[in-house]
Amino acid sequence: MRMSLAQRVLMTWLFTLLFLIVLVLKLDDKAPWNWILIFIPLWIFDTILLMMSIVKIIGRCKSGYDRNSNNLKKEIWYFCAMLLKLSFLLALSARLEHFSQMKLTFVFIPLWLLLIGAVGDLLYNMYSMRQD
Repeated sequence: MRMSLAQRVLMTWLFTLLFLIVLVLKLDDKAPWNWILIFIPLWIFDTILLMMSIVKIIGRCKSGYDRNSNNLKKEIWYFCAMLLKLSFLLALSARLEHFSQMKLTFVFIPLWLLLIGAVGDLLYNMYSMRQD
């Protein structure tokens, strides 16, 4: 399952636009919807990305591929990053809907872990490029 760059960009813009429209309607009190419904475009987009990542990881784990390559490690990092983003969105929607009385500090822990991992990945890629 390989999408062209134009398809990926179009899909990203479509889901982002849909989310922003629904978010503005909710914040203007035009739509009395649940916060879980507001985040559905992001969850659909993330689920599609997760499925594509799973397919790539399974394809890389076939016999004949180098399992110790950096590509597999990068794909696993992307998969973990998507799971962290999904857990942040789930915790945030639960907090906004008052399903749980978690402190905001605990709600933002997955996002902070995601950002720390992204900075670590950026620094690793910058350092490895300098050595080449």
